[in-house]
Amino acid sequence: MARSTASAPVSVPLEESKAAYLALKAKNLSLDLTRGKPSPEQLDLSAALLDLDLSGSFTSADGVDTRNYGGTDGLVELRTIYSELLGIPVPQLLALGNASLAVMHDVVVHALLHGVPGNTVPWHNEQIAFICPSPGYDRHFAITEALGIRNIRVPYLPDGSLDLAAIATHLQDPDVRGMWLVPMYANPTGATVTLEEAEQLMSLPAAAPDFRIFWDNAYAVHHLSDDEPGALDVLGLAAAAGHPDRPLVFASTSKVTFAGAGVSFFGASTANIAWYRTHAAVQTIGPDKVNQLRHARFLQSADGVRAHMRKHRELLAPKFAMVEQILASRLTGHARWTQPLGGYFVTLTAPRGTATRAVDLAKAAGIAVTPAGAAFPYGDDPDDAVIRIAPSFPSLDELEAAISGLCDCVLLAEAEAAVEAAAEAAGEH
Repeated sequence: MARSTASAPVSVPLEESKAAYLALKAKNLSLDLTRGKPSPEQLDLSAALLDLDLSGSFTSADGVDTRNYGGTDGLVELRTIYSELLGIPVPQLLALGNASLAVMHDVVVHALLHGVPGNTVPWHNEQIAFICPSPGYDRHFAITEALGIRNIRVPYLPDGSLDLAAIATHLQDPDVRGMWLVPMYANPTGATVTLEEAEQLMSLPAAAPDFRIFWDNAYAVHHLSDDEPGALDVLGLAAAAGHPDRPLVFASTSKVTFAGAGVSFFGASTANIAWYRTHAAVQTIGPDKVNQLRHARFLQSADGVRAHMRKHRELLAPKFAMVEQILASRLTGHARWTQPLGGYFVTLTAPRGTATRAVDLAKAAGIAVTPAGAAFPYGDDPDDAVIRIAPSFPSLDELEAAISGLCDCVLLAEAEAAVEAAAEAAGEH
C-alpha cells in the first residue's frame, strides 16, 4: 500500500505566495509532468533490443516462422516468461499487439457486440455501468465513457484501500457489468490490492452473472525498492471463489522496453480466452511475432525481466525520492501526498477546492501538469483536490524545478482560497 503524508494546516500570507509565484514565472520554464512516460535514459536500457540479429533463425520455440501469418496466441517463449511474472498459466495467456489499452478497448467492444461467457446478450442492448475506483487511470474511464457506458465513481478509503462495502452495494445492481482496477501500484495512487481484498473481490455476489473485473496489471514488475512482491494469482482466487470468468488480466512491456513498441498480454479463464480468440480472429491474422521474438530473446526469462527492471529502478528511485524531499520541505502542513513503493505516479492532494487553480497557475508558469480532475470519471473531482505527478520523464534538474514550482502554485492557490473564505465569512457578519 502506498503511504500518504499529511500534517496540520499552516497558513501562508498571500503576498508572500504571490511574490514567490512571480519569481517562478520570471524563470520562463518549459517543463512537463503530465504523463508517466519512460525517460530517454530508461528507453536506452533496451537499445540492444534493436541490435539483435534475428537472421540466424526467425523460428519460434514451437516452430512458427515469425515472419509469416499465423500464431494468433503469440510466441510461447514470451508467454512463458510473462506467465511466471503474472501468475497465469501459459495456455490462458495471450501475447498480442503493442498496447494493452487497445486490447482492453477491444474486449469492451466485443462484449458490447456479442456478450460474454455467462450471458450471450450483447451489452449494448442494456444500460451498462462500470465501477471506477477513484482517483484512477483516466484512459480506462475514457474507454467506457466513449462507448456510452456509465462510469460509477467509488472513492478509495482514507488508508488507500478499496471501499469493498461500496463495491458490494453497487454489485447488487444488474446493470453493473465491469470494474476497472490497477491492482499493483495503481495509477495514480500507488495503492496495491492485498490478497484479502482480492479474495473478497472475487467472492462478492453480483446481480449480473457476467460481471467482469478489468485487472490491469500494468505495473506488476515496476518496483521502487528491494521489496519485489509477485503478482497475485487472481485467476486461481476467482476459480476458488466460484467465479472463474470474473477477472480479465491485462499487462504489457510498454514501460519495460519501448513504450508504444512493445508487447501486450491478455490472461483469463479458459472460457474467456476461447471467447476472445473467436472474436479476435475476425479482426487479425496474428500479432507482430518478429517483435515478440526480439523481446523474448532480449528478456530471456522472468529473472531477466526482473534484472532489467532493477536498472529502471536505479533511474526512477532518485526521482521519486526527490519529489518526496521537496514536497516534505515545501508542503508539510499544506497538503498530503503518497509515497509509492512502485509504479509511475505520486498523488498530491491539495486543499479542497484548489487543485484546478494550482494546475492553471502551473501551466501559466510553464509547468505542464495533468488537468485537475483527470483521474476521475468525466473529469470530475468532487473535492477539486487531486493533482497527479508523473516524475519519470524529466531529468533530475528539470524535475526539481518542476516540483518546486508546483509547490509555489499550490501554496498560492491555498492562500487565495483562504483570503476568499475569510472575505466571505466577514460578509456574513
